Parts: sequence; C-alpha cells; structure tokens
Amino acid sequence: MKIGLTVNGLQVEAHYQDDEIENVHKPLLRQLAKIHSAHPERRTIVFLSAPPGTGKSTLTTFWEYLSRQEPGLPVLQTLPMDGFHHYNAWLDAHHLRAYKGAPETFDVEKLARALRQVREGEAAWPQYDRQKHDPVEEAIQVTAPVVIVEGNWLLRDDERWRTLAEFCDYSLFIRAPHDALRERLVARKLAGGLSQADAEAFYARTDGPNVRRVLESSLPADLTLEMLPSGEYRMA
Repeated sequence: MKIGLTVNGLQVEAHYQDDEIENVHKPLLRQLAKIHSAHPERRTIVFLSAPPGTGKSTLTTFWEYLSRQEPGLPVLQTLPMDGFHHYNAWLDAHHLRAYKGAPETFDVEKLARALRQVREGEAAWPQYDRQKHDPVEEAIQVTAPVVIVEGNWLLRDDERWRTLAEFCDYSLFIRAPHDALRERLVARKLAGGLSQADAEAFYARTDGPNVRRVLESSLPADLTLEMLPSGEYRMA
C-alpha cells in the first residue's frame, strides 16, 4: 500500500506491504482493541518506545489511518513525546541544547502530569514546533479512546522514567540494526541540508549515543517489533 500521511505537519508518502499489514499491523491493532475492551470506561494509553530512525511517527500515523478503516477497531490518536522537551532557555542554562533529544533534555515530571490528565478524561497535549524549536502548549486536543504515546525514552530503565509505568496499559518497542539506523539518520540530516561531514558529526554527537542508549537501556515491552533493513516491520 502506498499512502500519503501528514506526520508532524509534513506530508509523507509511506509504503507498507500487504502481507505486512495483514500479519503485523492489523493484528497489533486488534490486540489494542482487546485491551481497551477490558476497561472501556477509561482511555487506554499505549507506550511506543523506539530508537531514532525507526519511523515510529510515520508508523503510528499509519495506525491511526488503519483504525479508521477497519470495522470494530477503536479510533487511535498519536501523542508525540517531543512536546515535553525542556524549553531552549532551560537547555541553554543547563548547557544541554547541543544534546537535545537525550533523556536529560525532557521534562519527565511534566509528562507524568499530562499522562494523568489523559487517563482521567479531557486533556490537551503539547507539540514540538519544528520552526521555533520549542514546545507549543495545549496544541493537541486528546479525544480518542486509545492513545499511543511515542518517543525514545518511555521504557528507559532509570528511576525518573520508570515512574511513567503507572500510566501505561500496554507497551511496544521497535528494534533495528545499528547500521541501518545510522544510514537512515545520516540520510535524514543530508535531506535537511547538512553536509556529509556535519551529518556524520551530528550522528556521532547526538543520534548515535541515543540509538545505543535506547537499544541497551530500555525495559522489556509487552510486544516487540523488528524493523528490517528494508524498512518493513515484523513481530520479533
């Protein structure tokens, strides 16, 4: 299937094989529907944790699309974790702006408060503005019965991030080979206008360490997907 999606405000053309849709994505969505049906009186919160470069934002947007096409599935809504970056002023004060995206650059306590509001009922969610490079508060109205919170660090195995587990009804993780992620992430920076040298330097400073930390320091998920070098997904 070839489909145009709006991902983080950008138009993206995504490709998913028919057998992948039938054997991976639809069964996963049916599992989420089953989990929600156990407690239909409250919103179901799913964590999707994955290293940079695994296509999680596009993937969850595709799941949103599928949830509206498949009879019997509850509607999904994606809530990106990027809106919980500390503001640039805070990052500058703590000398962390060059490492934006690392776990230390997120406001975990603010994220916990937002998740509690999402669980309890009506809520608004911040969104990262890729032109201002800062969060915009209350940019997303949370309306769906099932939400997928996606980010790199949701299953991080340290004291601060483990506190988020009380809000998670089901967890997903995506694994991928280091080399494939490096190739994708460097290509992303080249497409954004960086030179080869600057793209590789950014990977060495920021993306590469983040990839390793996510793959090596995440708690086990309820379900793990594997991203193949081709970009396809399969059940691990």
